[in-house]
Amino acid sequence: MPRKSTRRDFLLGKSAADAVGDLADGFASGICPLEEPAGGAYLVHVARPAMAAQFELFFNAGQYEADLEAALEALDLVESLEQQMTWFRDASELSRINRSAAHEPVEVEPGLFALLQRSLELSDQTGGAFDITAGPLWEVWGFSRRSGRIPTATELAQARESVGSHLVELDSAARTVHFRKPGVRLNLGSIGKGYALDRSAEILAEKGIGDYLFHGGQSSVLARGTNIEARLPQNDEGNPASGWTVGLRHPLRRGDRLAQIRLRDQSLATSGTGVQFFWHQGKRYGHILDPRTGWPAEGLLSATVVAPNATLSDALATAVFVMGAEQAFDFCADRPEIGLVLVLPAKSGGLEVKTAGLDESQLIIS
Repeated sequence: MPRKSTRRDFLLGKSAADAVGDLADGFASGICPLEEPAGGAYLVHVARPAMAAQFELFFNAGQYEADLEAALEALDLVESLEQQMTWFRDASELSRINRSAAHEPVEVEPGLFALLQRSLELSDQTGGAFDITAGPLWEVWGFSRRSGRIPTATELAQARESVGSHLVELDSAARTVHFRKPGVRLNLGSIGKGYALDRSAEILAEKGIGDYLFHGGQSSVLARGTNIEARLPQNDEGNPASGWTVGLRHPLRRGDRLAQIRLRDQSLATSGTGVQFFWHQGKRYGHILDPRTGWPAEGLLSATVVAPNATLSDALATAVFVMGAEQAFDFCADRPEIGLVLVLPAKSGGLEVKTAGLDESQLIIS
């Protein structure tokens, strides 16, 4: 498992091979850095658990004097954002909103209010495939208790009555949120990690740190600058390509790598149902639900999105999984800043990989 670092126990001067090896061994799915050390290169690796995941930062050793101080400050912010956004703690700001917003407008902290605005925009842009009000569906299907079950038709209908971004009213002038009916509840699980990475990146930028890889829990990653000592694949001019290379895990075979993706000043997120699912009468039901129908999304094994920022890639990974391949490619057709790696079951068995927005120098299929 990855070694954990705290304020008094962090990795300094650890070889890149050891640090990356630890991380790769700990991943069942999602991403991990793949750079190999060149000429005795080292990475500084700082990690802390948060949001039911392991957040980890990788720096080029010796490049910045304040990298560890900045890393700990960034991870402190992740913890505070978890306390604000969590669905599971009664004292969180999100829980306060869910308790009160159907009765009266609730004033919201500026950063969280901006996230709610962005979430509603993305819901509209994706035709409802991404929806932070889908929590009641997640509950009625039993995934909130990790005990999946088929809901009755009545249960599902009642849950769907409380789902939809049109039920959330935001007042920008007063910075308040109001629910248009009782029963509406917000859940930021499909965008919160990406938001935390982006907010933490602001701290790193303020500290003058521009080269790092920062991920949150196997499925969300933010890359800035480059691993300056790594032997990265060459570009068309025969020079080492800049950035950070991460491995995309196979959605069906634990421990196998599906592809390598090189990121520079980009983010990546992967959604899939390889961990949370249940079987009923011979059919598999995953935890990613389609807010438009109330039923688990079908068609894809995993969806990976590359985008300019982690908030966007996190949200779109869920939306794309819900959309399915055809809708996802249509959605990204006029969005050149978005890259896709979709994994589908092949008709002849095995799997099929479909991509968009990523060239051969950035994506290598294993």
